[in-house]
Amino acid sequence: MRTRLFALTCVAFAVVVATLAAARLAAQGQAASTPRYTAPRTADGHPDLQGVWFFGTLTPLERPAKLVGRTHLTDEEIADIEKRTADNAVRTASFGFFGDISHYAYDKRTSLVVDPPDGKMPPFTPFGRERSIAHITRISRVPSGPEDRSVWDRCILGWNSGPPMIPTVPAGYNQNVQLFQTRDYFVILNEQVHNARIVPMDGRPHGSLRQWAGDSRGRWEGQTLVVDTVNFTPFGTGTITVNSSLRVVFDEHLHLTERFTRVRDDTVLYEFTIDDPTIWTRPWTVAVPLTKIQNTLYEYACHEGNYTMPNSLSAARAEEASGKTGACYSFDYDCAEVKKLEEEARKTGQAPPR
Repeated sequence: MRTRLFALTCVAFAVVVATLAAARLAAQGQAASTPRYTAPRTADGHPDLQGVWFFGTLTPLERPAKLVGRTHLTDEEIADIEKRTADNAVRTASFGFFGDISHYAYDKRTSLVVDPPDGKMPPFTPFGRERSIAHITRISRVPSGPEDRSVWDRCILGWNSGPPMIPTVPAGYNQNVQLFQTRDYFVILNEQVHNARIVPMDGRPHGSLRQWAGDSRGRWEGQTLVVDTVNFTPFGTGTITVNSSLRVVFDEHLHLTERFTRVRDDTVLYEFTIDDPTIWTRPWTVAVPLTKIQNTLYEYACHEGNYTMPNSLSAARAEEASGKTGACYSFDYDCAEVKKLEEEARKTGQAPPR
């Protein structure tokens, strides 16, 4: 009797598995037969990604606390966000900040972070947190020399050019990139600070030289162009991200994978995965829409107009001469974070960050 019941159970289980498999195959067949967007092609037959693209968006990098558990917004919610942002941009207009032209991402997601599923960057490792605290503290203090300023203050890299490119939400400037492609090379030209990454597509191996923007190699995976980048310097890239108001500084262990897929005539989906095991407890992935614009990219002449560097250094020397060294030399939220860290250190009896 037991043998018969076991046999019947096995048969029933097999039927269920077969049914599920059939349903999965049917769904795959339906998805495959669904009309897809066909991107224009270059002379070598690959999707054409060329043009000037705007990567500003109103979608936040991380999912806001009030939207926990929600992956998408409604059309009405998005329309309200875009209207409030445009109205605010008119009231508080300042040079270079274009909140009125940014829109919510076409996919309506509540965050640019798509993995982890909660829409949040993963926690720092202990080393990553200490590194970020040390960095934000250093760039907020009276600088001893140019090395105490950020890479964007020093015109080495733009603050949103990365790699990877992360929008400065909710408003920012120079969030434009021009893409060029041939059979053998893919070029990513960021407006700020007019940095051009020339990516070989011929299958050559990575080199060994560490560079500010890393060492990139490209390949096609179906309709997607994949850029694999390693060999970064220990000093971070040009990307600003904010996690509990702490600046994130990548290190030389960063392995960056970027994916460019043209999904509409006016949209390229830019996805990137950050894998830096000394900074974060796990890899994380972001999806950013690049919107095509009919504009020309102009040179961002950073060094020629960089009054910040001589002014901040001369002001620092004047402060030292006067004996007053308590000024903050960074953004307001950086200064507030440093002050909070100092208060926490006093309460716990620890030395304040330096």
